[in-house]
Amino acid sequence: MENTYGTLASWVYHLDKPIGRSFGDIEFYRERLSGCREPVLEPAAGNGRVLIPLLEAGIDIRGFDASEDMVAHCRRECEARGLPSPVDIARFDSFEYGTRFGAIIIPTGSFQLITEPVQALAVLKRFLDALLPGGRLILDLDALACLGETVTPARQWRTGEDILTLVESRVETSFQRQTTLSQLRYEHWRAGRLLASELQFFHLRLWGLLEFELALRSVGFGKVRVFGDYRADDAAEEGASIFTVEAVAPG
Repeated sequence: MENTYGTLASWVYHLDKPIGRSFGDIEFYRERLSGCREPVLEPAAGNGRVLIPLLEAGIDIRGFDASEDMVAHCRRECEARGLPSPVDIARFDSFEYGTRFGAIIIPTGSFQLITEPVQALAVLKRFLDALLPGGRLILDLDALACLGETVTPARQWRTGEDILTLVESRVETSFQRQTTLSQLRYEHWRAGRLLASELQFFHLRLWGLLEFELALRSVGFGKVRVFGDYRADDAAEEGASIFTVEAVAPG
């Protein structure tokens, strides 16, 4: 169950982060992709929170996710809007397309779900190989300060007669490996009765900015820029909570 979004986890995600809900990222990515005439790929597209607004903006984008439940949410939302459903079930380490892309985007820090550095480097190389010459990899990373943050212990969402609850606890923090491991328990209640529960272990590896730039360059990426908190300029401030890294494939 590590880093796996099952039925309840996907439902809660969809309630908490519905299509189009922006943290500044949708506008930022739309602007960064505005001049891209080639296809765009979003790995870990989830329920389509970012993908669908970009699709509606006229960007030629497709995506994939490892969770069948997440992909089902995305496809339903596309169908409800009369849009194509360009989303597949695939994983970081095994996705394969018959075309190369002008950009690959990974908002919301999903790349941090890869907790082993060697595997992360292999995935970065797969991204590079999937890009056209001059194509860009654009992805979000949480600040290293998140290693010391506490989690919100309990949350709930109501939808009709249903109540979805989430109780989260930090199991382990490793400053040496730059990883966090959290336990998330999801429950589905109706009329005071527990209908279903689901346990998820959420494992993340955070990156230092210089460390990540060196990783990108080691697999062959060229120019690297860093943006802080979705600001349009690349003067990333020390106190930013989200950093967006943009790296260019060699031309």
